[in-house]
Amino acid sequence: MRPAGNWRTDVASPAPPAIAELRSAWTGEGARPHTSRGACPSTSGDLGRFRRALLRWYDQHRRELPWRKTRDPYRIWLSEIMLQQTRVAAVVEHYRIFLKRFPNVQALAAATEDAVLAAWSGLGYYRRARMLCQSARELVRMHGGRFPQTAEALQALPGIGRYTAAAIASIAFAEPVAVVDVNVERVLQRLTGIDLATPQTWQHARALLATSRPGDFNQAMMELGATVCLPRQPRCPSCPVRKWCVNQPSNFNQGANGTITMEGSAPQPGGTLTQPSSRRVKKEIWCVLNQRNGSIRLVQRPRKSQLMPGMWELPQLPQKRRPTPVRVVWRTFRHSITVTDYTVHVHRGRTARGQRIPVADISRFPLTGLTRKILKAASVI
Repeated sequence: MRPAGNWRTDVASPAPPAIAELRSAWTGEGARPHTSRGACPSTSGDLGRFRRALLRWYDQHRRELPWRKTRDPYRIWLSEIMLQQTRVAAVVEHYRIFLKRFPNVQALAAATEDAVLAAWSGLGYYRRARMLCQSARELVRMHGGRFPQTAEALQALPGIGRYTAAAIASIAFAEPVAVVDVNVERVLQRLTGIDLATPQTWQHARALLATSRPGDFNQAMMELGATVCLPRQPRCPSCPVRKWCVNQPSNFNQGANGTITMEGSAPQPGGTLTQPSSRRVKKEIWCVLNQRNGSIRLVQRPRKSQLMPGMWELPQLPQKRRPTPVRVVWRTFRHSITVTDYTVHVHRGRTARGQRIPVADISRFPLTGLTRKILKAASVI
């Protein structure tokens, strides 16, 4: 792409490729325009100013996160997988602990799946950890432990989709390829005032991309969506690119702390502006905490179970043997897995179910998130 300032802007001149792509995305099939259109960059000069404003803001205001201090593709890959459907605050400490146990792709490839699951325990969505193992082994076996340097090649690895491949390639290898996650999607919807279908969202992201700093620009777009362009209360006065946004603050009600409350926002395709409600399922279970002589009884879930296969947990009481008096309940916990909300009553007592695991060895066992929560409350771990 030629530098943004070198294009003539008279009518007879063709539009620069990025601008032409933006215009195409505005009118392409699947784009559903709102009643008003925004000031999304429409000239090469605008596009250059948009990129500089966003990158300048990112350089000054980005959160200090451990994976932003490296260009190591292994560490970037690990952070991207961990961050899928998981809060940043929950990932930071797990990321550090995981790297201590598996500092490189060779160490991860040589580990057993149970050891990896044990290190992953508490992050949930354990299929991600299993796919990490598969990818690490394939990288060592077929690529000599080296990561492919393009998004297209990275997508051939198990568990790496379009977004993750683009994130790794742009951040670790500076490949000029755009990313689209839920935060970027929301930013683009707001900027354009168009309910973009998926192909147009990626097209817009690609056209806006600053190819001189693709990794930083991609992270800046995600950071903007995560910290400023929030789903329900966007912080428009703090937005570095608000002058190019169709949703100017005049379209919102300003609340306390500079936040903006959206007026009459209807559900948008893809759920970018409002979160669709989902029906929650409620369940009640009883568990036994059997701790004795420096060991604790745990049971392993079946390897073929659809939910958390092979993970270890406290024994559950069958329906007919569940104690009813309140006095036998040590503690009650609330725990959610996807759309199911569990009420978990924990009973301290004896059970013959499961295996006795020495407390000193428990860190080597992949525990379910609920079990880890209970054992922490009991000061076992």
